[in-house]
Amino acid sequence: MAGGVELGFAEPVGPDGVWRLRSAQFPSKVGGRPAWLGEAGLPGSDALRCGRCLQPRAFLLQLYAPLPGRPDAFHRSLFVFACRGAACYRLPGPAGPLCAFRNQLPRRNATYPEEPPSERPPPRPEPIPRRLRSGAALCRVCGCLGPRACGRCRRAAYCGPEHQAMDWKRGHRRYCGTDRDAGATEDAEQDHNEFLFPEYEILIEPEEAELPADSAVDPNNGKGAVGASKELEQEESRVTSTTSEALDEQTLEAMAKHETKEDKIFQAFKDRITAEPEQIIRYCRGGEGPVWVSGENIPEEKDIPNCSCGAKRVFEFQIMPQLLNHLKVDSLGESIDWGTLVVYTCAENCSAENKYAEEFIWKQDFSVDSTELPLSS
Repeated sequence: MAGGVELGFAEPVGPDGVWRLRSAQFPSKVGGRPAWLGEAGLPGSDALRCGRCLQPRAFLLQLYAPLPGRPDAFHRSLFVFACRGAACYRLPGPAGPLCAFRNQLPRRNATYPEEPPSERPPPRPEPIPRRLRSGAALCRVCGCLGPRACGRCRRAAYCGPEHQAMDWKRGHRRYCGTDRDAGATEDAEQDHNEFLFPEYEILIEPEEAELPADSAVDPNNGKGAVGASKELEQEESRVTSTTSEALDEQTLEAMAKHETKEDKIFQAFKDRITAEPEQIIRYCRGGEGPVWVSGENIPEEKDIPNCSCGAKRVFEFQIMPQLLNHLKVDSLGESIDWGTLVVYTCAENCSAENKYAEEFIWKQDFSVDSTELPLSS
């Protein structure tokens, strides 16, 4: 990805365009099954279980984010997984229902040719991969590692008992133990299921530098909503220092009209996204920080753990609340929800022994004082 802030947008993909979301095309995408980059050291089923309900997390999205000047990261992708249980999102902060992983490869590797992938579609539709080229089986339901095999046919693979039971009810019992032609028919019917999030391609564009003239945040000062928060704290301090004596009616009226810190930060968030309200991703590795939706629950440096290699982690990208519009997770009861999800990755971009390295993700919710959410209808 290029320098500066880049924005990601969800683009529907029809049947004729699904080939662009396969691993060989190095996609950025939402939902469906993960398009794994490297075939070694994939996260196991335990690493992909929710930290709260212990159910399997679903693949949420991945970004193709190679690092210029780093031969060991000529190919590089970031993966985010999310629990499907709405109750697991009640608490803000780290871990819980979310997790993130990073994987990278040099240009010369055992999986992909050195030449760029063809921009032409394949002559015939490609089936959903059930195995990696290395031979490792993938779960029929979620597309993650599938070390558990159906005890009857030994052909269907699963990440755990939950998805084996789900697949049996969805129709595997009709094909289990039949010939391979029937198995191929079954595979063709398993393109999507209720566990997977809807699938979209993520299109990346640079953010335009201009902001509305009345914006509360200067995009060049690097402070963002956090800077607005600090300025407002200083202003409130000055107001407080003048009220040590009895407040007259005029001062009380002025204070009543005074914007709260939350109002200021939330307005800064809305101003920043107003030009591109459909954005689902903001990417800027090690540069401009996140755009926070609230002054509450902003992590301090001590809250962001170092990488397992010992290096600090830096901000790389954030997932915006607009993505929820595309996930079809609304319900009459409790729904999956967030204000923003912020991903921090190893500042040194360590090799992690060519395995999938777990990174750090932080969930911030909207303040209870926010009365208007910047979501499109």
